[in-house]
Amino acid sequence: MIDVKNLTKRYGRHTAVKDISFQVSSGKIVGFLGPNGAGKTTTLRMLTGYLPPTSGSAEVAGYDIFRQSLKARRKIGYMPENVPLYLDMRVREYLKYRAQLKGLKGKEARQNIWEAMELCDLIDVRRKMIKTLSKGFRQRVGLADALIHQPDLLVLDEPTNGLDPNQIRSIRNLIKKLGEKHTILLSTHILSEVEMTCDHVIIVDEGKIKATGSPSELIGQMRAAGKITVELLADPEISAGAISRLSSVKKVIQEDSADDWTRFSILVDSGTDTREKIANLTNQNGWPIRTLHRHTATLEDVFVELTRKD
Repeated sequence: MIDVKNLTKRYGRHTAVKDISFQVSSGKIVGFLGPNGAGKTTTLRMLTGYLPPTSGSAEVAGYDIFRQSLKARRKIGYMPENVPLYLDMRVREYLKYRAQLKGLKGKEARQNIWEAMELCDLIDVRRKMIKTLSKGFRQRVGLADALIHQPDLLVLDEPTNGLDPNQIRSIRNLIKKLGEKHTILLSTHILSEVEMTCDHVIIVDEGKIKATGSPSELIGQMRAAGKITVELLADPEISAGAISRLSSVKKVIQEDSADDWTRFSILVDSGTDTREKIANLTNQNGWPIRTLHRHTATLEDVFVELTRKD
C-alpha cells in the first residue's frame, strides 16, 4: 500500500527527514512514532501530497504521490493533528460540502456521507452545529471527512490529541474497526494505544528510522536491563550486598519506604528472570518478603531506549 524510498525533506540548512525508506502492507494498522521534532508530521504531509520532498520517492496504492498526485490522493484519507472544521456549519452540511470538494455527487455522495456518519457514530448529532460539539465529536467529524470518499489508506496524525480517557478509548475502538477495511498509518504519542491497536510500528528520531517491527518484536529486541522490585524485612546494607552478588544482577537501588520494610529496584540482564534466586536468598537468610515483582517491558520502554539523549 505504501512504498517509501530514500525520502528526504530539507528546510534551508535543517534536514527534517533524512533519507528514510519503509513499506506498509495492505490491511495493516501501523504506528508511526517519534518524539517532538522527529519528522513524523513532515513525513505524513509528504505522503499525503501537502509537502513536496527534497529528494526520494513514495507510492500509495501503486501511484507516485508526486508525479500522479491526484490519483494518489483519491486513495488517501488524511486527518491532520488539528482538524480544520467550519464551526458555523452543521455536521451533515459540512460533510456534504467536503464530499463535493472530493468530487462526490448525487446518490453516491448521500450514501457515503451516511455511511461515514454511521461508522463514526454521528447520526444523532448530524443536525447540530459543529461549534456545539465536544472535542471528541469534533475528532469524529474530522475522521468522517477523511472517510467520505472511501479511501484505501487512512493517515491519522494524533487522532486522540486533547481527548479525555473515555474519548480516547472510544476513538481507539473506532480505529480498530476501521482497520478491518482500511490500511491505517497512525501517528500518536500515546504508546499504550499503539501497543493495543497496531500490527506494526515505525519509530523515527532526528529524521531517521530507528526501529521497525511489531510491538512484540521490538520489545523482545530490547537491550536495556530488566527490572525486579522486592520488599523485604532486613538490614538494607547487608541485603543489598547479598542481592548484588547474585548472577545477572547489574545494580541494586534502595527506594524510600514509609515503614520498616526495605524496598529495592534491581536491574538485571535483559532476558533474565532472577526472582527465584532472590526468593532462595531471602529464605536462606530468614528475611521475610512481601513483594517480588518482575516488570514486563513495554513499547514505551523501547521508545525511551531508542530516543533518549542521555
